[in-house]
Amino acid sequence: MPRQINYVALVAGVVTLVLIAASVFVPWWQFNVGNPALASVNFSPVNFNFAIFNTVLTVPIIWALNLACLLTLLAGGIALLVYSVIPAKSYAKSLLGFGYKKPLYAVILFLVELFVLYLSVRLLTGVNLPLVGSTALQLPEIFSGGITVKVVVSAFFNWTFYLSIAVVVLCFAARIYHGKAAKPPATVTVNPKN
Repeated sequence: MPRQINYVALVAGVVTLVLIAASVFVPWWQFNVGNPALASVNFSPVNFNFAIFNTVLTVPIIWALNLACLLTLLAGGIALLVYSVIPAKSYAKSLLGFGYKKPLYAVILFLVELFVLYLSVRLLTGVNLPLVGSTALQLPEIFSGGITVKVVVSAFFNWTFYLSIAVVVLCFAARIYHGKAAKPPATVTVNPKN
């Protein structure tokens, strides 16, 4: 009897693990102040760092949240991999239900955090930062002491963000394909002729 495998879930699980590894080193969104960068923010659900004059600042609570998100994505990816090789088992649907939602949660969390970060900066400083693109910003006079100061800022989404969207699509495709993958193979019975 051939083994049933949900190949879509297998690919989704592998690409989820690739996304985790890539996201540790390549941020989903990057923001730079100055050219060359005087300050930068590199942001993804599994890694957040803020650097001023090449000095990286780490906030322990953010580090803990990044670690929790990394472990959650890792558990989801492993659950998808295990499910993909046993889609017909009684507990397979539970594994799939656990695993396929984790990348979606990470993307939603990332977008909400990015929006909150954008609104916080706008409300606290009155500066309208770009989420994508570059512009020359004039700092408010309260920060510059009455002197007009303009600084070039740029922001962009990296390829890892787009990979995360692809992972979400693959995970939902694996969920949709479950009915076909979990179906037992058809058996043919041959009646012997007398």
